[in-house]
Amino acid sequence: MKSVDHSVDVLPAENLAETPGDARASASSLLISETFVSLQGEGELTGTESVFIRTSGCNLRCWFCDTPYASWKPEGTSQSIESLLHLVAESGVKHVVLTGGEPLIAKGMVSLVDQLRAAGNHVTIETAGTVDPGVSCDLLSLSPKLRASTPDAADHARWAKLHAERRLPIDTMKQLIRSAKATQVKFVVDSSEEMAEIDEVVGQLAVPAHSVWLMPQGISVEQLDAARPWLEPLAESRGYRYCDRMQIRWYGNRRGT
Repeated sequence: MKSVDHSVDVLPAENLAETPGDARASASSLLISETFVSLQGEGELTGTESVFIRTSGCNLRCWFCDTPYASWKPEGTSQSIESLLHLVAESGVKHVVLTGGEPLIAKGMVSLVDQLRAAGNHVTIETAGTVDPGVSCDLLSLSPKLRASTPDAADHARWAKLHAERRLPIDTMKQLIRSAKATQVKFVVDSSEEMAEIDEVVGQLAVPAHSVWLMPQGISVEQLDAARPWLEPLAESRGYRYCDRMQIRWYGNRRGT
């Protein structure tokens, strides 16, 4: 099992191992690690100018997480829903991406989504699909976590156990899909050996093949280029779609993009 060297394996203050929510935020505010305007780099809305709101805190611990500042080592500030709505309105951009961490564990998320949509915004939620707070969005970008995403138990025994227990609640994911206007299912793929599990999950979710995107695990252009020759044909052979990570090609692997 691969491992990443992270200095902590529990969240300070709001211990998400026991509480799948943000204890430092209320129903009227959320813990936010960053907000920015950029181009969506993944999935069916690639190239769309969007306001990104990244919540901090996650109830999973993928070994390959590319935003450790929102999961393994969460950081951020509490921001009111009102201030976030104002930020989006001031941007003049009508596509909003709510991401994390895991945005659906934030207590104020349902209210934020409802108010964003009432103001005429298109809302994408990027989620692992492990919890359903009763939210409805315009595009559910669902990223089920495969067995190989589990961190090394030798280094993170507690989180390895919790991650394995939480990562794939199919019924919860199906309810999220039913509640969304549209869905894309996006798998992070590190090896061709994961394809059997991907096919199994797609069958369990009962989503059409054209809604499934396979994205290489990697945070550099070199890693993406190395994966494409074997991953894209596997996707096409099943009627799935290949998902590049254009934000890395455009900006590099850095925050605020």
